[in-house]
Amino acid sequence: MKKTESITTIDEVAPASRPAQNRWVQLLGFRNISAIYIGVLLFVIFAIVTPRTFLTPGTWLVLLDAQSITVLAAIAVLIPLVNGVFNLAIGAEVGFAVILVSVLQVNFNVPFGIAIPLAILVGAFIGLVSGLIVTKAKIDSFIATLGMSSILLAGLSFMSENRQIIGLQDGFRLFATGGLPLSLDNPNFKITNPVFIMLLVSFIVWYLLERTPVGRRMYAVGYNADGARLSGVNVDRLQIASLMAGGMIAALAGVLLASRINAGDPTVGPGLLLPALTAVFLGSTQFKGGRFNVWGTVLSVYVLAIGIKGLQLLGAQNWVSDLFNGVALLAAVGLSRWEATSKRGSAIRRALPFGRKKDKVEA
Repeated sequence: MKKTESITTIDEVAPASRPAQNRWVQLLGFRNISAIYIGVLLFVIFAIVTPRTFLTPGTWLVLLDAQSITVLAAIAVLIPLVNGVFNLAIGAEVGFAVILVSVLQVNFNVPFGIAIPLAILVGAFIGLVSGLIVTKAKIDSFIATLGMSSILLAGLSFMSENRQIIGLQDGFRLFATGGLPLSLDNPNFKITNPVFIMLLVSFIVWYLLERTPVGRRMYAVGYNADGARLSGVNVDRLQIASLMAGGMIAALAGVLLASRINAGDPTVGPGLLLPALTAVFLGSTQFKGGRFNVWGTVLSVYVLAIGIKGLQLLGAQNWVSDLFNGVALLAAVGLSRWEATSKRGSAIRRALPFGRKKDKVEA
């Protein structure tokens, strides 16, 4: 008679709580929330080096307000990217909205209550045109949106004659400078409207992408457009809609920017493209393991802003922000590619016979 002995595996002797522990380890791991750890590290460094300016509440309220528009620009980049489409015209779309809402008020005497939604509708139309070029003319989104960016830059230069448009209507500035006061003694110590608008837009986009069938179809298109099309998904419609949504949010960011500076400045919008792209790719490495997501993007915007603000408080030159964002973009793209490759490799290993865990029985 043969004697059989079962070889006990590690999983059999592990406590019942091991899966939960592994989940918490994964959720709190550096790969999943590295931006939080980096942000904390930057905060500690600058709090020690320059505490008198870095730790003041005013600095943080200004940072919160200033970056809210960058977050909106980043979300405008994010939505098309989820659908596998690059939009390199985001900066130009923001700048075009800055000039358009100013020209409508100053040159055509359109009330700002009407000029604001008109500018947002024009942003949607610009996205529609870009979407048709990408889907119907079959021009790569890199080329299509780069060409659209050049057209928009020409348009805003023509409308503004390459100079600031001043004399905007009374009350328009309150759209971006109004808010919730935090002190009765100092009305300027407040959380401004752009912060609340940014949070509202972020929540709506997050809910759409993560909690609705439309969002799941968008992610499917981004991962494999041909496979999604064969499954019955209208890929062209989703890509056009994503560019329209991005155009509307970019235009909203431009309107808020014009309201904040109370002028139509033709130079302020295009510079948002680089930090927006950087935040989106860095954000894809947070929370979702290589997948573009809203809250990872929001977190990344503010972590990058902490680093730049700290360097500026130390006396760094203005070009440091471009250098910081450029290096961060390269690192973020590299991390997102590595994350995706790592996940594919893990899936392949699990599919192979020798990669799966099996209970062994020895006769």
